[in-house]
Amino acid sequence: MNIRFIKEIEVKKTVFVMLLFLSSFYTNAQQINSLLQESGNSAERFPVFPDCVNLQSKTLETCFYNQVQDFVFQNFEIPEHLVQNDFQGAVKVLFEVDNTGVFKVIYVDAIAQDLIKETKRVFAKLPKIQPSTYNGNPTYNKFTMTIAIPLKSREEVVAEALAKAEFLPSSNKKVTELDSIVYKKFNNPEFDSHLNVPFSHSYYAQFDASLNQVGSNNHTASKPYTYTEVSKYYDLKGANEKLKKNVSGWWARKLWNESTVAIQGEDYWFTVNPIFDLQLGKATQTEASYTYVNTRGINFRGGIGKQLNFTTTIFESQGRFADYYNRYAESIKPDGGNPAIIPGIGIAKDFKTDSYDFPLAEANLTFAPSKHIDMQLGYGRNFIGDGYRSLLESDGASPYPYFKLNTNFWKIKYTNTYMWLKDVRPDATLERTYATKFMANHYLSWNVSNRLNLGFFESVIWTNTNERGFDMSFVNPIIFYRAVEFASSARTGNALLGLTYKYKWSNQINLYGQFVLDEFSLGDVKKRDNSWKNKYGYQLGIKYFDAFKVDNLLLQLEYNHVRPYVYSHSAPITNYGHNNQSIGHQWGGNFKEFIAIARYHKGRYFADAKVTMGTRGLDFGTTEDVFNYGGNIYKDYDENRPFDSGVKVGQGNKTAVFIADFQGGYLVNPATNLKFFGSYIYRSFDPSKNTATTFNQSTNWLTLGLRADIFNWYFDY
Repeated sequence: MNIRFIKEIEVKKTVFVMLLFLSSFYTNAQQINSLLQESGNSAERFPVFPDCVNLQSKTLETCFYNQVQDFVFQNFEIPEHLVQNDFQGAVKVLFEVDNTGVFKVIYVDAIAQDLIKETKRVFAKLPKIQPSTYNGNPTYNKFTMTIAIPLKSREEVVAEALAKAEFLPSSNKKVTELDSIVYKKFNNPEFDSHLNVPFSHSYYAQFDASLNQVGSNNHTASKPYTYTEVSKYYDLKGANEKLKKNVSGWWARKLWNESTVAIQGEDYWFTVNPIFDLQLGKATQTEASYTYVNTRGINFRGGIGKQLNFTTTIFESQGRFADYYNRYAESIKPDGGNPAIIPGIGIAKDFKTDSYDFPLAEANLTFAPSKHIDMQLGYGRNFIGDGYRSLLESDGASPYPYFKLNTNFWKIKYTNTYMWLKDVRPDATLERTYATKFMANHYLSWNVSNRLNLGFFESVIWTNTNERGFDMSFVNPIIFYRAVEFASSARTGNALLGLTYKYKWSNQINLYGQFVLDEFSLGDVKKRDNSWKNKYGYQLGIKYFDAFKVDNLLLQLEYNHVRPYVYSHSAPITNYGHNNQSIGHQWGGNFKEFIAIARYHKGRYFADAKVTMGTRGLDFGTTEDVFNYGGNIYKDYDENRPFDSGVKVGQGNKTAVFIADFQGGYLVNPATNLKFFGSYIYRSFDPSKNTATTFNQSTNWLTLGLRADIFNWYFDY
């Protein structure tokens, strides 16, 4: 038998004591320093058996070990059928002595169920002793113990260790560190961790109602959520257990219920899963005979202690899409010869003759030093809002490096995000290097009452002009960005303000909205002449949970209205964009949009329906009309502006957009949110004037696929 006790402070031992400990006892405890303070305060002390009273330091420690080993040796009864079969093996026990001195078994690892029962019986008979102390106060210790079968007394173990030490060269001594590692049964610790819940509109809809109950003091606009935020209001672990199939084989469990690799030990855990996004479809008005996505990836996630969590995902993808989507991806291509940027993914390169190769990597490292603060270093996307769209910060652009600081206290959640973005236009590229720009924003969410939430948003974007770099003026999380930007530069930065609201009419009905202010001229507002300077947008929305008393049916209506030139700037590099995509609403500026959504799930089955009707004001882009009508955020709003007043949404090449998107399927594995699905998209695009790049087209796009639903695909362009 041996007990393993991992010390925080290693102390020197005599040769005999080393042999004794190596063969019988090694320790692992929390908050124990085995050396008594020489001042006599006895601030740190091992648990004390009655026979060990008045002992100190090493002698007390050794006495504790001996008492436990002797008790187990004298009381452990090996089951008769194992004795008859000359069984040889080991039982590994994780136990503690709590702060009242009671022995408690936490976990037993044994080949036979009756060995587990016997181990628990023996430890239940151990007497109550004096608990260990730390800083003079009772505390608890954790230990692991290996019980060798056949049983050996302490004297036999020590004699064998001495014999080995005397006759065997040290190089031949068996090292058992790896063999003595104790594993626990994996119990899905990620559901209680500070990891981000992968942001998918369809997945988040499953617990949206629980997070929006009247009187709850949580904050739902800043996404992605962490598991600790969600688990406070929705039993993620319980919901996962209900979805599990009753299967026993290893392959069946990994296919239907579990992570491929899942390991949990003392204060650590991790999982490894393959990631798939396999889609095959057919689209009308498309030159290729079929559309497809072929994504293979791997996700690694885990936690060390309760404060540190991490995840990383690597994707390798090829694919081609319906022609309207391919054209948009190619219209935002970067400088340097690459053919396209896949929206929400990143820069693509050619694959074969008519497809794209678009690799992707995402990562997040979260440290939560207290229940009020968590810090995230990541490469990914963020979202602010309660709707399908966000006018302030959406997840429709490519991933980017960021640092996020979340502070949660009282009725407040305060989120600071610092982002490193890219401008990949030819005008901003120098020596084949894309231009870097920086964004800092803060968002304060305030629960005014049991029903009303208000959010205040501010953002500023700046570039490396005059080797400005990352301006430390914006590091202060409570600074007013607009004032700092005014003092720091001469129109080389771009500041934006925003407001969000949510009103819980009842547990079933929530009203929500946003207002974004990019620039504002009070004088022009008083003139009531629709000046171009009045750059603002707004969102109005409503959610109806368990609609018409149908469990898990969510109905949602949303209206978005953004005036021309919003998100753009006099210096295009400081616009509200990244990788030729908008950080705000994916359509840029100069549009109005109405969205109706229905989502339903029952067990592993799900269905989503979304209808989008909108009006966009696009540029003509012809030799006869080169005006900038305010829809393209990558154009200088001071150049080729056709009007200074009378500016309205839809000006320019007024285009009617209608998109119907239906999807349904079956959840294959809840551990990875792997879904088998079928989708149908109908898109009608009808401009007032056909040009080389903007023309009337209707597309029907049918797709079947198997994908891990861990981020949002947006096909509604």
